[in-house]
Amino acid sequence: MTAPDRFDVRVYYEDTDFSGNVYHAAYLKFLERARTEFLRAHGVHHFELAKDGIAFAVRSMTIEFEGAAHIDDLLVVETKVIAATGARLSLEQAIFRNDVRLVEATLVVVAINGQGRAARLPSAVLALAMREG
Repeated sequence: MTAPDRFDVRVYYEDTDFSGNVYHAAYLKFLERARTEFLRAHGVHHFELAKDGIAFAVRSMTIEFEGAAHIDDLLVVETKVIAATGARLSLEQAIFRNDVRLVEATLVVVAINGQGRAARLPSAVLALAMREG
């Protein structure tokens, strides 16, 4: 199995709530950025997919919050492919601070066309899944 891709993210004031902890919805943004950079690192660009009328939508996500990040923390988001079939790409992601896991997520994204209907995963994404999974 290939090692997960890693993406660094710094916690800013805007990511925190009144307590100084990262607001739970901010972790979703961190995960999204890491997925985008994961694809980009493997030659898959959203703007090119959009030209072909393809986009990705999160179909399902399970997320476990195991610890809190704070302002100015440097976090690492790891992303790895679990499986790819038809229109679905299954991924595991985790967010770490100093090698301590704070968040773990398992999700399924689906390829959709301009009408919002399921579409086959682009060949570049299927190739990536074969290489990673």
